[in-house]
This record gives sequence, structure tokens and C-alpha cells, in this order.
Amino acid sequence: MSTAADAYLVGLIGEGITASLTPPMHEREADLHGLRYLYRPVDLTVIGRPASAVGELLRQGRDLGFNAFNITHPCKQLVLQHLDEVSDDAARLEAVNTVLLRDGKFIGHNTDFSGFGTGLANGLPDAELDGVVQLGAGGAGSAVAYALLKAGAQSLTLVDLDPERVAARAAALAGLFPGQEVRAGSREDLPRIMAEATGLVNASPVGMHSHPGLPIDGQLLQPHHWVADVVYRPVDTELVRAASAKGCRVLDGGHMAVGQAVDAFALITGITPDAGRMRQHFLELIAQGL
Repeated sequence: MSTAADAYLVGLIGEGITASLTPPMHEREADLHGLRYLYRPVDLTVIGRPASAVGELLRQGRDLGFNAFNITHPCKQLVLQHLDEVSDDAARLEAVNTVLLRDGKFIGHNTDFSGFGTGLANGLPDAELDGVVQLGAGGAGSAVAYALLKAGAQSLTLVDLDPERVAARAAALAGLFPGQEVRAGSREDLPRIMAEATGLVNASPVGMHSHPGLPIDGQLLQPHHWVADVVYRPVDTELVRAASAKGCRVLDGGHMAVGQAVDAFALITGITPDAGRMRQHFLELIAQGL
């Protein structure tokens, strides 16, 4: 029987997140551990609040007895100024997606990078990381690039439509990982870069239901490449299908989506969830069109 100590009230702060799959994933896993766990989205669009209100919402949540919040776009950087403590990785990334409320203090973590890292380790355990190309250097891209470098990528080339953003991101990551090569590339460079690459990661929005298509010329994919996608709606993106058809080993975007939820659940409850079970539940939700 659950006690008050086993009860959790958790929120998700961001824009356009009422359809997020994270709440049902957390609640189902908590049920199976015998926990009382209520997870509610706080959609800034629905409540008519700006992203800058994230600090006020955290303080109100603390007063109302919330145990934790997940934080998503566009608040992952804005929330930093409102935190009492930040994990080393979140501080280096300058982005937080999980805030624990402990003894009245706000403690920030980042499970985006760890979620991708776990997915890569489990889904492509022997992925060759000598030369990785990553498409997209935005919020998700920053976490993915950090995870790749922590996993040991020796050479990482970032390609983004915004040359200033990708140059800044590459320089920042190069400063954090001085023993590894991080550079900015352009789409015009892709034929040459991909010829030398061992793996490709898509951290751009191309491939989503709302932005269909391939983020790269499919002719550049070769059987020796491993290919990972961050997009998970749909899970079976055009990139995943094209890479599989070429004989590439693939990692779908659901691995990062589930991985961040798994790590956040563990931080919030202190309980290690069943990652395989959460992955299966995620796939069921996707199949239901949720």
C-alpha cells in the first residue's frame, strides 16, 4: 500500500506539450511500482504565459507541493537562473530539462543527453565513433552532440542551416572536449564528409509528421554507416527507412524519447525503472496515434 512518501506530483513546463508522451510513460511505470504518481503538463500556450514565467511557475509548484518538473522548449536555458543547484553536465550544456524540488531548493539536471547516450549504448553498442556527422545544432542537437562526445566520438562535424549557430555550438563543444575534434560543416560539404564518416545523427526536425522528408540525400548513405534519428513522430522516419534499405544499422528517435523519461523517473523517485517496459509502452502509445 502506498504511503505519502510514495506519492509524487510532477509537472512538465513548455509550449505545445499537451500531447507529450512523457506523462503517460511516467504514470504507467509508477503504477507498476506501486507508486501514487500524478504527472500534469503545464502548457504555456494554453495558460497564456510567456517562457520567462518558468521561474514563477516553479515557485508556485513548490508552494503547491510538486516534487519535480520536466522542462522543455523554450525554457531549458531560461530556467537556469532560477535554480539553486545544477548538475555538472547540465551546467556544461547550459540547459536543464529536469528540476527536482528538494527541501525547498530547485536542483537542475539534463536527461536529454543521457537519454540519447543510453539509447546509443544499448541500441548501437559497437557503433564506430571515429567520424560522426550530426545534422542540426539546436536545443536537441546540443544535447545529442554532447552525448556523442561523452561517448567518445573522436571527430564530430555539425551541420546546420544557421551558420552562426553551428559555428558557436562547435566552438563551445570544442572547449568542453579539447582532446576531440569538433567542427562546423555545411550542407555543401556533406558528400565529402559522409564519404569519410562512420555514422550519422539527425537532430534536425526534418522527418517529423509536420516536416516530412529526408534530411540528407539518401545516395550519401552507405551500408557501413550507422544512422540515428532524434525524430520519433513517426518512429519509422523516412531516414530510418532509407538507411535500413541501404543496410545501415539504425537507432530510431524513440530511444532518446524513452531514455530521457527513464533517467528523469529515476532522478525523481530514486527507483530504477524498467527501460524495456517503458520502451514498449512508448511504442504502444505511438501506435495508438497519441
